[in-house]
Amino acid sequence: MAALDEDADDPYLWLEELDAADAVRWVTERNTETLTALTDPGFAATRDAIREVLDSKDRIPYPSWLGDGFYYDFWRDADHPRGLWRRTTVDEYRRDEPAWDVLLDVDALNEAEGEHWVWGGVAMLRPSYDRCLVSLSRGGADAVVVREFDLRGRAFVEDGFALPEAKSDVGWIDVDHIYVGTDFGPGSLTSSGYPRIVKRWRRGTPLSEAELVFEGHVDDVSVSAGHDPTPGYERDFVGRYLDFYRSRLYLRRPAGDLVRIDVPDDAACEVHRDWLLIRPRTPWTVEGVTYPAGALLATRFEPYLDGRRDLTVLFRPDDRTSLSSYTWTRSHLILVTMTDVRTQVHALTPDASGWHRQPLPGAGEFDDTWIVDADPDNNDSYLVSSDGYLQPAALSLGTVGGEVEVIKRQPTFFDPDGMAVRQFFAVSADGTRVPYFVVGPDTAGPTLLTGYGGFEIALTPGYSGVIGRGWLARGGTYAVANIRGGGEYGPAWHRAALREGRTKAFEDFAAVAADLVARGITTPAQLGIEGGSNGGLLMGAMLTRYPALFGAVVAAVPLLDMRRYTKLLAGASWIAEYGDPDDEADWAYLREFSPYHNVRPGQPYPPVLFITSTLDDRVHPGHARKMAALLRQHGYDVSYYEYVEGGHGAAADNEQAATIWALTLEFLWRRLQAA
Repeated sequence: MAALDEDADDPYLWLEELDAADAVRWVTERNTETLTALTDPGFAATRDAIREVLDSKDRIPYPSWLGDGFYYDFWRDADHPRGLWRRTTVDEYRRDEPAWDVLLDVDALNEAEGEHWVWGGVAMLRPSYDRCLVSLSRGGADAVVVREFDLRGRAFVEDGFALPEAKSDVGWIDVDHIYVGTDFGPGSLTSSGYPRIVKRWRRGTPLSEAELVFEGHVDDVSVSAGHDPTPGYERDFVGRYLDFYRSRLYLRRPAGDLVRIDVPDDAACEVHRDWLLIRPRTPWTVEGVTYPAGALLATRFEPYLDGRRDLTVLFRPDDRTSLSSYTWTRSHLILVTMTDVRTQVHALTPDASGWHRQPLPGAGEFDDTWIVDADPDNNDSYLVSSDGYLQPAALSLGTVGGEVEVIKRQPTFFDPDGMAVRQFFAVSADGTRVPYFVVGPDTAGPTLLTGYGGFEIALTPGYSGVIGRGWLARGGTYAVANIRGGGEYGPAWHRAALREGRTKAFEDFAAVAADLVARGITTPAQLGIEGGSNGGLLMGAMLTRYPALFGAVVAAVPLLDMRRYTKLLAGASWIAEYGDPDDEADWAYLREFSPYHNVRPGQPYPPVLFITSTLDDRVHPGHARKMAALLRQHGYDVSYYEYVEGGHGAAADNEQAATIWALTLEFLWRRLQAA
């Protein structure tokens, strides 16, 4: 069979029709085959062990600290599969069993309304904290309905702000006004399916009468607007997102005119009280001084608007160290940095003489530390969590300049005895050193390798009771590849695998796989790989480009058809990452690694499992459907499972998540253990 190319050559285009009878029948048949093959007592035991982890009432409830004296948390367990939105006081949270004030029970709401709502988040009215805008999706999709909620009355507001299902963006201005970007009708969305228009909507008036604030271009990713209610620093901002990495931020004056904040389009910027923080993604020269990509710069906001360019370097990257995140307290800026994927934490404090740095307590050698939340309006306290592959999380409450107190510990979900964490470096095809972690026993055997390699997202160490119980506890080894395309070494590490450089990520992952074998940790027949979303594209590329390296492959909610990805759901928003297949020059390199277009007969492809969701409105399930059908046509060993619910996470609750993980781990274990 000739390689697929243009749409006319695609024999499985019909599988992109979500609800068409033939497509639904095909999905039902594939699901039945997969469940019949995998669901036996061993599968049930794995699923139930994973479900215990996900439903454990002893898990740490990671809170949001919204500034009104409460910690807010969204919680799921066996008794509340769709979850509770709840809050408690800071002092009560310290207790082993805090008394939680339930604000909204999503399961009870579903029963009352006959719906299948999945929690989509909340926007709180500040500084009163008595109203919020709740987002709810049907089945876990990105598209949500928005409804105003009264925290005092514990009820949705009759005739309050409400939006029908769409990929909306909303935020409070004051109790009677909100900014809203949504589907206002034909022409109001970008080609990516996100808001192109943002308006100011007054309570009690029709949405059709809302005041236009800003209008972007159809080829933008999205636009948005927001209000900062910080006393003494009340400001409004408008954001225009040109693509995934380029944006423009404007200050909106009270009269409605916009003042652009003059930073490069590819720089991230943030305003906090007096300060403007700028993080360029490429080198930036200002008044004869060049600041490196990935640096963090600070300057006074109002003088900067007036044209002054007094920039202070708060963080300067090097070849091994990058900025992971930063968080404001009331008077300090907390930085989390990574050196060879190992975190360090510092607090920076500005005064009349400049910025002063002090280290904060961090994690162990192979543990990861991250700032959970802080209250930038009221105090200098912060919540910080540390965990590692074999070390359950510890959540601490700290104060800059004061003590750090552990207030919550995650339970141990598996016995780590006989296991160790090691870090190695593989050498990629072009000589680049690629770090990766190996977790498990010091013996050869079945190994699960995962990776992502895109969108400047770093894979850092973390405790997973799911992997622990479902893989490590049965004697398997777990490995994580920190390949290019990710954010482990900052923007340059990501940029190396952009667009025509995407094959660098694939070469890196293949190098890690080969290194695992060379070190005697596993064999190709016992090496399984797993990845989702962009990581699913990675899995498809490994299957079609390096099949001899692996014994089994799992691709979840994968991106696989690089010819049509921009025409499916949110795909157009990723052109900056991958390229535009409608551009002849871009298609020339996309064609070389598009998994769907590189399936060939008679290849040593290992067994593969595709997992997706009908309601994934980010990466279309047609990618996985078509790839599975094409591989089946050539007689390859292909399994397929598609949940109706779940959205891009492929699961809407813990029961579904446990099933997905059990399918993944049982599929891999049986294929690799038999090798």
